[in-house]
Amino acid sequence: MTVIVRFAPSPTGYLHVGGHRTALYNYLFARKHGGRFILRIEDTDQSRYVEGAVENLVKSLRAMGLDWDAGPDKEDEKGPYYQSRRLQIYNKEILRLLSSGKAYRCFCSSERLAELRERQIAAGEAPGYDGHCRHLDPREAEKRAQKEAHVIRMRVPDEGAMTFHDEIRGEVTVEFSRVDDQVLLKSDGFPTYHFANVVDDHYMGVTHVIRGEEWLPSLPKHLLLYEYLGWEAPVFAHLPLLLNPDKSKLSKRQGDVAVEDYLAKGYLPQALNNFLALLGWNPGDDREIFSMDKLIELFSLDRVNKAGAVFNTEKLDWMNQQYIQAMEDAAYLKEARQWLSGTVLNDRGDAALLAIKSGLTRFDEIPDRLAPFVSRVSLPQEGEAAELMAAESTRTVLQALKEKLQVQSLDDPAGFFPLMKGVQKETGIKGKNLWMPVRIALTGEIHGPELGVIAFYLGNKEMIRRLETALKGL
Repeated sequence: MTVIVRFAPSPTGYLHVGGHRTALYNYLFARKHGGRFILRIEDTDQSRYVEGAVENLVKSLRAMGLDWDAGPDKEDEKGPYYQSRRLQIYNKEILRLLSSGKAYRCFCSSERLAELRERQIAAGEAPGYDGHCRHLDPREAEKRAQKEAHVIRMRVPDEGAMTFHDEIRGEVTVEFSRVDDQVLLKSDGFPTYHFANVVDDHYMGVTHVIRGEEWLPSLPKHLLLYEYLGWEAPVFAHLPLLLNPDKSKLSKRQGDVAVEDYLAKGYLPQALNNFLALLGWNPGDDREIFSMDKLIELFSLDRVNKAGAVFNTEKLDWMNQQYIQAMEDAAYLKEARQWLSGTVLNDRGDAALLAIKSGLTRFDEIPDRLAPFVSRVSLPQEGEAAELMAAESTRTVLQALKEKLQVQSLDDPAGFFPLMKGVQKETGIKGKNLWMPVRIALTGEIHGPELGVIAFYLGNKEMIRRLETALKGL
């Protein structure tokens, strides 16, 4: 059996990181088993369609390195597949359900349904359809349907229960009394998610449905449809929620939730994939850094947790930093140059970019991290740095370094250390009183990238200018 999975987002906006984790788990599962990963757009709710959303979803998935396959029923078309273009298929299957009595036409107005819901809530009852149209004569209903707006509902058994298996939750039992007569086809002729996704999963040969736990309460409806249509149901696995630190559901109200937001901040796709993979799944040991190939090799549904996973941004920052540090210099420089945001570097810019690499958490930090190299220096007016600059030895050190720079060219970062040793030998000043005033005079800060790289980047002329400015300010 060829494993076939799908990721089926609605085109309602950005790609949520929770949605991407669902796509990632499907992708890992398919690739591990040599199967297919299908992208399907669930666009049957036309009122929620957002212009450009599909393009954004596709762009985000590709940026994250997830590519999809052709469905077995569309070998000549890779997708994504759109439900709105498959209405003929749904109409054929809805007629089968009507003819078998497993579905019926409902003529209840939106006003009646709203009043029903209000009464049920006021009475402390769970809101749901009351079966008002269940017993209409099918022939009479068909006649009325020629002139009256209506929907088509699934007929759920009046009593009994359904027990089903979920790969993550185990055995689950749901009483039919808690299952609503779900609308399958809306009055506009478009199917609902519940109907379309079952039909599509069958026609596309989906073997495993891996999706968020918010769909678990709907599973009895879907399994009934498989039974009514005489189809074999796929294996189901419902993933745990992603949570905010306060254990609420991850939402835009408490921070960024779109994949594009994290990419725009300079998180590497491979780091974000690694991080999201571990939110709900574990490899069985304490390892935390995984290549995509390793994730594919290790991933299994039996190691997905039931409990929700907290989206810890500090952990993501740490992981992204690990990936940045592991980058080859050439790859790092290529990426880093794209994040200069108007910062202009001289012909020694690569040295500056490499100097800030070790302290970099995200690529969008680059302009700020480069400040010691390119910004106009302001001497501190208070704190430890101001006290250091006020020391009697400071003027001596800065003047001695300036004089050496006027006669000795600095051709590489390593040359700055012997230059400073010469200042130390000449002035007798060492340690903090030697190095700190020079760093402050050249950058305005106590800490920062390697001083030798800063000096090399600035070059003799600019260093002399900064030292003279500092001397005037003492």
